[in-house]
Amino acid sequence: MRDLSQRLTDLSRPLRVHLVGVAGSGMSGLALLLMGMGHRVSGSDKVTTAETERMQGLGLRFSSPHTAEAVDGADVVVYSSAIRPDNPALSSAREKGIRLMRRAECLAAILATRRGIVVSGTHGKTTTSAMVAYALREAGMHPSHYVGAEIPVLGQNARWSEDGEWMVAEGDESDGTLALYHPACSIVLNIEAEHLDHYRDLDEIKEVFRTLLSQTSGPVVYCREDEGARSVCAGHPQAVSYGWSDADYTAGEIRELRGATAFAVLRGGDKLGEVELAIPGRHNVLNALAAIATCDRLGADFLLVSRSLNSFAGARRRFETKYLSKRLRIVDDYGHHPTEIAATVQTARQLGPERVVVLFQPHRFSRTRALADDFGKVLAGADEVFVTDIYPASERPIPGVTGATVVDAIVSHGGRATSVPDLAGAHHRVGNVLADGDLLITLGAGNVHEAGTRIARDLKVVEDLRALVPEEALEVRLYEPMRRHTTMLVGGPAQFWIEPRSFEAFAEVANYCRDRGITVRVVGRGSNLLVRDGGIRGAVIHPKGGEFGECRVDDDGHVVAGAGVRLKKVASVAEAAGLGGFEWMEGIPGNVGGALRMNAGAMGIETFDQVVRLTVLMEDGGIRTLERDEIESFYRNVPELRRNFALRAVFKGEPDSAENIRRRWDESRAKRRSTQPVAASAGCIFRNPDEIPAGMLVDQLELKGSAEGKAQVSAEHGNFIVNRGGATAAEVLGLIDRIKAKARGARGIELEHEVKIIGEDDITF
Repeated sequence: MRDLSQRLTDLSRPLRVHLVGVAGSGMSGLALLLMGMGHRVSGSDKVTTAETERMQGLGLRFSSPHTAEAVDGADVVVYSSAIRPDNPALSSAREKGIRLMRRAECLAAILATRRGIVVSGTHGKTTTSAMVAYALREAGMHPSHYVGAEIPVLGQNARWSEDGEWMVAEGDESDGTLALYHPACSIVLNIEAEHLDHYRDLDEIKEVFRTLLSQTSGPVVYCREDEGARSVCAGHPQAVSYGWSDADYTAGEIRELRGATAFAVLRGGDKLGEVELAIPGRHNVLNALAAIATCDRLGADFLLVSRSLNSFAGARRRFETKYLSKRLRIVDDYGHHPTEIAATVQTARQLGPERVVVLFQPHRFSRTRALADDFGKVLAGADEVFVTDIYPASERPIPGVTGATVVDAIVSHGGRATSVPDLAGAHHRVGNVLADGDLLITLGAGNVHEAGTRIARDLKVVEDLRALVPEEALEVRLYEPMRRHTTMLVGGPAQFWIEPRSFEAFAEVANYCRDRGITVRVVGRGSNLLVRDGGIRGAVIHPKGGEFGECRVDDDGHVVAGAGVRLKKVASVAEAAGLGGFEWMEGIPGNVGGALRMNAGAMGIETFDQVVRLTVLMEDGGIRTLERDEIESFYRNVPELRRNFALRAVFKGEPDSAENIRRRWDESRAKRRSTQPVAASAGCIFRNPDEIPAGMLVDQLELKGSAEGKAQVSAEHGNFIVNRGGATAAEVLGLIDRIKAKARGARGIELEHEVKIIGEDDITF
């Protein structure tokens, strides 16, 4: 490796270096360093990313996917631990005898060309590395740096400086390569039992750190609060400690501010000065002390160091605020070890939320198995936890070890936890439970942050909608399960569930969505509706209460009802006023809006047989009153209401005696009870074909009682499919397809849906 370090400094003969897996954060950092040094750098990866495109602008020769030809002419090929041995670029380099190096070996060679500062430890490395690099830069010492994440204040995760003698690098202990470094200064944050897929036990991990310290020529800065770091570092001849007390550098007068932490720094017994750290958390005070102690020993001015920490904005995915409003905050954090998670939850508590909600993605099967109880203990400190399946990284599954393992551990420690195995839909479960005052943390080293990004995107729309009208006139929820709002009790979530209580609120919401291309659907009680399992993209408006809940008889003897009124209530109000003709509504489980849109009917009567006039929100955004003769209606179809929304209806009836009305009411109820199932259903599934009633056809096809999962053709009526408890829309649709196929094949009849089927089969939002 020494010969490579010498070659790296000889720019009269620039090296041609190829990096396999260059899109990864660690490998992209090497590319930036090597290009900054003046070498010719190429890289390949299976995907093109924003980072690879940016590096191409800086001189990287990039190719995707990996090919054998990509390494032609290379002096050195560097590969990451994520690269499989049969990768075509790696295999070609091996066959051609090109020098191969692991990522850490290349970094060690680069670090050897400078006075290196290696930041090591089980957790906190990225934040501390960034703090040290930024503080030295602001102190005018022009360091190079290599950090394991994007750092906003540093501009990029790695940078080569021609002017400075120091280089700050994050050292990885996970695979033993920490022993490759020979730095001028080492920082040891903590040493815990971690990466037990590689190490035998904690003692073996400590030996790697002892090797690093034996190869360190200058100060060894360590955290006295950590038993592991103390046991390895305290005896080193150039040991420098930091901590809360009894250390060379300590923090006192700690004041936890909202989103920041202020403290005094003492060296020995002398006060160096004050720091107001721009990121929250007592664990970050320790990280800052590590940076302060290091910079002080290297001769940096404390005032300049403290100023840099005042403006240090943190690293990506290290308690990074992704969304913030008066109602909610979403934070993303990389924490995947119990100690890190405990610090993250504690920091969240310091911000004073009503609840701390966590979406946790365990990282690696081996870590989950080894530390499940510790995960349970620290996560029980949150108010509500959702746990996805395990992010495997490069590991194979371990039988019996899943996200549910962590859920069980949380519950055993008195916490509240729910398993949401599939990350693709986890944000639906989490987003739906969020309430004003909550702080949500997406937590883990995998791709759990994607869920927080989706929720943050949609929360912006929710905030916009809430700002349109007074708060009491509108309720908005994210990802509301449609199974709660359909009589069949199936269906995925509505992206935006909106309950307006006034005509004005309805109009404002509909116009907002239409202006932005957000699909709008209006749903009442969902009595003739089947929503697919992937849910409904866009806005689902459910008129409820307020003007939509009004039902009365006017001076002309007409029943006036808002779109949210149940048909059964319309019938009751009419009966009380001595108006007949509404008895058919008693058996319809829907509301006025849905009945108008579908021209629902029973007992030989249809909704529009009784309509006098409608109040309608028109497609142009205006509210108009339409008389009956302005509206065309057909069997289960009203074209006028496809793009326009009924807000209120006026119905006519006929004066009649209470006895006659009650008799017809009872007849309707008796007929329904004798012919229709009591179980959850969406009403009639198929329109009656010309040849034969659909229910009779299903009966003749001997399909009554047939089932698909928990969905079953009713034994009482062949045109009903019932949910026996826990059915999915896919099961209902599978049963519908089976009935249609048999009707087509056996009788040549093409059945058409009467039930309205909407939504996505798979999760797309």
